[in-house]
Formats: sequence, structure tokens, C-alpha cells
Amino acid sequence: MGKLIETLAGRLLLVLFSLTMLLNTGTMAYAATSSKTESPRDVAHYESWLATEVRHQLVTLPWYSVFDNLEYRVDGSEVTLLGQVVNPTLKIDAGNAVKNIEGVTKVVNDIEVLPPSPMDDQIRRAEFRAIFGEPALERYAMGSVSSIHIVVKEGHVTLEGVVASQSDKDLVNIRANAVPGVFSVTNNLRLESDRK
Repeated sequence: MGKLIETLAGRLLLVLFSLTMLLNTGTMAYAATSSKTESPRDVAHYESWLATEVRHQLVTLPWYSVFDNLEYRVDGSEVTLLGQVVNPTLKIDAGNAVKNIEGVTKVVNDIEVLPPSPMDDQIRRAEFRAIFGEPALERYAMGSVSSIHIVVKEGHVTLEGVVASQSDKDLVNIRANAVPGVFSVTNNLRLESDRK
């Protein structure tokens, strides 16, 4: 009888050991597949967080001004930087700031450095005075970074940013077109209501 109990106990231990191994293998396989496939909701949440963090890093760059336009595109953990800057150092600083964000695996820096030009510098100053000298538009110059950006390249002006209303957008366009020596004005301003 004692030998029978020993044999049954040995077989029971063997069955329990086999079941434990089987369960561990299944759990490890599940963990491996579930860590590789994130849900679309998790990816969207991460991309939203990353976009907010990229924007924060860009608007807090020390040399970012009303005459620069920094934009970005987030694709998973990769960030593409776009836009135009007057100072080449700002392009480098923008790339370095975004590279240091947690989770970013790749930064493509496609920011264009505008060519130096005394004529363009003169147009920048004149556009600034024309737009922000208008009392109805003064509020857009407030804050550390203006919500209207004036990009000048070879005498051509592009307006980027956000305004509160269509009438403000139209007024900015009128004021920008009134500056002498400008070849063309492209008004890419968006309305705050379109961002929601």
C-alpha cells in the first residue's frame, strides 16, 4: 500500500509539473505577442502626448521669433520637423530639443534655413509694423511667441499661425499686402475654430 501511494504521489507531482510548465509557456507566449501589438488607442494616446511635448519644446526655444515658422509631424515615435527659420542655429536647436524627448526614436529635420538678405530683413520689419501696429491686431503680438508668424523669402511673404476670426485674417492680409517692395503675400493663417 505504501509503494502504491508513493507511485501515485510521484505521478501526481509529474502531472502538476507538466501543467505548470504548460501554463508558463502559454503565459510567456501571450506576453510576447501582447507587448508587440499595442492597441490603436495606446498608439493614438502616445502620439497625442508626443505632439504636445514636441510643441512645448519648440515654442520654448530661446531664439524662436515671429519671423520663424516651426511645424512638425508625429508618426509613432518618429518626428519630422518642418517650417522656415532665419537663424540656422534655431534649426539645430529644434532638432536637439526634440531628440531629447522620451520615447522619440528618430527625428527628420526638414526645417528650411532662409537665405540671408538685407531686403528680406527690411520687409520683415515693415510687415511687423504694418500688422502689429494695427490696434485691432496688437493682441496677436502678445506673449512669448506670437500667434502670427511672418515668413519672408526673396521678397515673398507667407503668413502662418492662428487668428480668432475671419475678419482678423482678412485684416492681416490687407495690412501685409500694403507693404511696399513685397512681391506676393500668401495667407496661410488658420482660424481658432478650425483647430477644435
